[in-house]
Amino acid sequence: QVQLVESGGGLVQAGDSLRLSCAASGRTLSSYAVGWFRQAPGKEREFVAGITGGGGATGYADSVKGRFTISSDNAKNMVYLQMNSLKPDDTAVYHCAVRSALVFLPTAGAYDYWGQGTQVTVSS
Repeated sequence: QVQLVESGGGLVQAGDSLRLSCAASGRTLSSYAVGWFRQAPGKEREFVAGITGGGGATGYADSVKGRFTISSDNAKNMVYLQMNSLKPDDTAVYHCAVRSALVFLPTAGAYDYWGQGTQVTVSS
């Protein structure tokens, strides 16, 4: 079992930055892929960013590429999502998820464990 807890969300203005954190317990994240997903009201959950086990490779949705950065700290068993130049369209609940494999995928169904999420609201 893996327990995931997200933090760092909040209410910000367009153009601001936030850093989301995902704390894991129960397993060492360095052996598993981690993804960040988001879900806005009335919309499906969508892939935001992913990182391979050990942090060797990352990937991003086109909508956030160049603005968001995913990273991991294996010593702390944490994964982060640095979000810069935030837009109102980034408003959503952000979830981190763990996949029982080394390689991340951009599909929610590929992930086995999920956190409860943290709300990000970007005002114009």
